[in-house]
Amino acid sequence: MNFCKLGLAVIENEAQAIFNLAQRINESFQHACEIMLACRGRVIVSGMGKSGHIGNKIAATLASTGTPSFFMHPGEANHGDLGMVTSQDVVIAISNSGTTQEFITILPLLKRLAVPLITLTGNSNSILAKTANVNLDISIEQEACPLGLAPTTSTTAALVMGDALAVALLQARGFTAEDFALAHPGGTLGKRLLLRVDEISHQGEAIPIVTENTTINEALIEVTEKKLGMTCVIDKKGALSGIFTDGDVRRTLTQHYDIATTAIKTVMSKNCSTIYPGMLAAEALTLMQTQKITSLVIVSERNAPIAVLHLHDLLRAGVI
Repeated sequence: MNFCKLGLAVIENEAQAIFNLAQRINESFQHACEIMLACRGRVIVSGMGKSGHIGNKIAATLASTGTPSFFMHPGEANHGDLGMVTSQDVVIAISNSGTTQEFITILPLLKRLAVPLITLTGNSNSILAKTANVNLDISIEQEACPLGLAPTTSTTAALVMGDALAVALLQARGFTAEDFALAHPGGTLGKRLLLRVDEISHQGEAIPIVTENTTINEALIEVTEKKLGMTCVIDKKGALSGIFTDGDVRRTLTQHYDIATTAIKTVMSKNCSTIYPGMLAAEALTLMQTQKITSLVIVSERNAPIAVLHLHDLLRAGVI
């Protein structure tokens, strides 16, 4: 049995079905988006069986991209859950046949509430499609299942159409990365989009600092004690004038300076990268990666060092 050949046939079948959907992004799609954008309540997605699983995912995608939404099981809607629906809502019904009985039963009640109905069906002549305010055609030529029974390509088409709706609305709302993060505060994603450098940097006594006239030897002690692989160097006014890093240490030792008498300002790196409070940790990481450095000094408006951010801080915080 050539499983690779069988698997490839499924992928090609579903890929073609998705390609065919491009021809159906038309006036109906435009109208559906306009209805959803104008919705003052929630977009309620519903579907039976495999369509229900797809509906759950579409509702979750809508909710996380700026369109308040939830999933309602049509079977449960017939037994009380229809009370979730208000006249301010929009209902999206997913049914490949367009004749799902659980939907047919609740159609009169949706009409009584004057709730806009958007359907995703594979049969534009079905009861659901003809009753809807807008029907989006997700018909396919054939399922990837050789028996033509298991919902495969049809559910893929429904999922892709749902993603198209969600992303179109996302852009129409001007939904930003920060908005997205507010709906995803947990895990790496939330940390990358919400965490600020102030929250994870070394501050106060933990900042390695020496003055310009500190000897190399004394600066080395500060680097070693604070364990950040560097120290800030400040002038008489307390402003940052440079840094002294592990790399500078290696270069200094090869030049045979008298570390007991030579001032650190002689060997420090003057053109160091700095950032300001409030920067996103993810942005600081990008800066470190671009400049191939392991630490950044956070300075005040007067260029005084107020914190130090190390690559390990980003690692511990889960930003990397």
